[in-house]
Amino acid sequence: MNTLLQQAPSWGSTLWFIVAAVLLLAVVLGFVTYAIYFERKVIGWMQLRIGPNRVGPLGLLQTVADVAKLLLKEDIRPQHADKALFTLAPILAYAPAFAVLAVMPFTESIQFADLGIGLLYYIALSGITVLGVITAGWASNNKYSLIGGLRSAAQMISYEVPLVMSVVGIVLLTGSMNLKDIVEAQRDVWNIVPQFIGFAVFIIAAQAELNRTPFDLPEAESELVGGYHVEYSGFRFAMFMLAEYVYMFGMGALITILFFGGWLPIHPSLDFIPGIVWFILKFSLYVFLQFWIRATMPRLRVDQLMSFAWKVLLPVALFNILLTAVVVSYQNGMF
Repeated sequence: MNTLLQQAPSWGSTLWFIVAAVLLLAVVLGFVTYAIYFERKVIGWMQLRIGPNRVGPLGLLQTVADVAKLLLKEDIRPQHADKALFTLAPILAYAPAFAVLAVMPFTESIQFADLGIGLLYYIALSGITVLGVITAGWASNNKYSLIGGLRSAAQMISYEVPLVMSVVGIVLLTGSMNLKDIVEAQRDVWNIVPQFIGFAVFIIAAQAELNRTPFDLPEAESELVGGYHVEYSGFRFAMFMLAEYVYMFGMGALITILFFGGWLPIHPSLDFIPGIVWFILKFSLYVFLQFWIRATMPRLRVDQLMSFAWKVLLPVALFNILLTAVVVSYQNGMF
């Protein structure tokens, strides 16, 4: 199946690519803007509060006003900060968040790059963001930033291991790391059924990779006043915040593709509904789960966080690989 870019006429492929990229950027920025709004409204609803309701009808322009405020703020840089690294850190955190979206197949035809190693591409590029967080913590010349950066290094690198291990079972079942192939392999049954153990490990590790509650120790406002980005203001702080929500977009899309059948309908009789509608519904379910967790879960201690990664998630992920390998071998008649 051709990708969105491959369907374009050769004479206008570059222009078509630019237009499509701008459209995707607009969709993602729109998602970030109103994900923040709905997160505040959902948390308010769960905690018996009102949430944003003043700026614009139903408070719909509150996040727009917040973004405008951030962009108009003075860009302050600490006197003793490492200027080069201080400037580079938001870029290291921000750029990979958008780059990983290139391999996401939102439907059979809406995709920028149909890579045979699309899953590996996502994992490899998303790991770069931790460098931006560590760099921000070090370059700020602030003890709270440094502690946040060190926590991030420990947390994100540790949880990267079970995250990667949890998807090995899907690769074994599918025989491919191409994201389209993984979706097509789920026409009979979604991967969440045979790979429920892998799904449980993945969604917990993904929460830690996103630095969201209850794994938000790199920021930890009540302990580190913002952690690694405490010295950032204005648009540089906005880049860190944007990266976090763009990664939520990317992680939601990846979970939808890996475990929920991507654009495939819940039943073949509902195939008349466009694939993009199914994708958005499944994706929205994950995003709502993110808001729900933030509204209800307390933050873990750092020792609990690390112990859980190495003593619980990693052994469970390894067990899932072993179990899947045995089942696949049996199905192939190897014993």
